[in-house]
Amino acid sequence: MSAPTQSQDGKATGRDTDVMAGFAKGLGVIECFDAGRPKLSIADVARLTGLERAVARRCLITLTRLGYAAFDGKFFTLTPRLLRLGYAYLASTPLPTVVQPFLTRLSEETGESCSASVLDGTEIIYVARASQRRVLSINLGIGSRLPAYCASMGRVLLAALPDDRMTAILEASDRRKLTRHTKVAPADLRREIDAVRTKGFALVDEELELGLRSIAVPIKDWRGTVVAAMNIGVHAARVSAAQLMRDFLPKLLAAQQDIARLLT
Repeated sequence: MSAPTQSQDGKATGRDTDVMAGFAKGLGVIECFDAGRPKLSIADVARLTGLERAVARRCLITLTRLGYAAFDGKFFTLTPRLLRLGYAYLASTPLPTVVQPFLTRLSEETGESCSASVLDGTEIIYVARASQRRVLSINLGIGSRLPAYCASMGRVLLAALPDDRMTAILEASDRRKLTRHTKVAPADLRREIDAVRTKGFALVDEELELGLRSIAVPIKDWRGTVVAAMNIGVHAARVSAAQLMRDFLPKLLAAQQDIARLLT
């Protein structure tokens, strides 16, 4: 049996004979739910996934009978049981366990929020976090997702990819101007990512949300392979971009070196 591969945007691919279509559809249904869509009807899921209504209904009923979803007579919602799937990932990789103490120390030293994330398709997903202050209008935690193209950690992770895959992810991204500062043109984003490759860090200034500045560096294993990214996020009114580079970047780089020695 051939091993599954990944497409340029990070989605699993493979020969039709190797793929369980029903399982893939069920996962697609789960991914429809998020903070903006906590409750969905069968029609909603069919529209969002492109599945036939009958197929969407069977997926939702299956999830409900297995305890991963609940139904109130009109809308479906996910249940806490689904956290078992996320916990399985966290328990199977040493990364969050290794990184968390360093984020906690950074957060205590700087008085700011520090996070670590990995790339998942066109988004970053938070795998560890130490929060001192709330710097975004949304409340971030482990499992939270943000668009990679305009997040400091996202640009660091995109910079670690081969050009063809990085370009494919940018093209697949829903590039919207979240603020007046957000860069969305592919040429502008490629220039930013090229700069990250040269400098070794990404500084994003109010592109994700007005009032938010963040600086990020890659997390590397002992071989120098990028396995994740970590950042410090601050309120723009309190910390300037120059301060981020002068006072915070050296601390991030020191943590980067310490973590690399532990990721064998």
